[in-house]
Amino acid sequence: MFIQTEQTPNPATLKFLPGRDVMASGTADFADPEAAKRSPLAERLFQVEGVTGVFLGADFVTVAKADDKEWYLLKPAVLGVIMEHFVAGRPVLHEGLESEADDGGEDSEVVQQIKELLDTRVRPAVAQDGGDIIFRSFEDGIVYLHMQGACAGCPSSTATLKMGIENMLRHYIPEVVEVRPVV
Repeated sequence: MFIQTEQTPNPATLKFLPGRDVMASGTADFADPEAAKRSPLAERLFQVEGVTGVFLGADFVTVAKADDKEWYLLKPAVLGVIMEHFVAGRPVLHEGLESEADDGGEDSEVVQQIKELLDTRVRPAVAQDGGDIIFRSFEDGIVYLHMQGACAGCPSSTATLKMGIENMLRHYIPEVVEVRPVV
């Protein structure tokens, strides 16, 4: 098994591409070992000293490191964990646990338009960088988005939100006046 790695715009994260599907649908974001209990892969990655976050995408795993750790020391251990996990045929998530999903409620026409633009134009681009952006809400003209994976804490995330996503949404949807991140 050959696992490729790619740098992301966030120097604290690295994208690992195992050459196979990671998540059948959706994504999963783990900010700490407690949250990782629903994923055998994320649990094991948090056992590597210096790993501070794990994000699972369709065909990639993004790992975040502590500021005082260097990738040249962490990368071999992370590669080993990912390779061993997939070679052993272990599940990415425990049985019956799904990826992070929408609340499934009825959306207004504006919210449907926002989600459509995010799904077709924004999410594929940020997935290339090892992250994801999740719609949280739309209130009083403000779109609230949650950044995950390499996007969370990325030095260029504010520019991405304001210059990219906000400008695009305001162009196509006049009701949108601002985009804000939520944790």
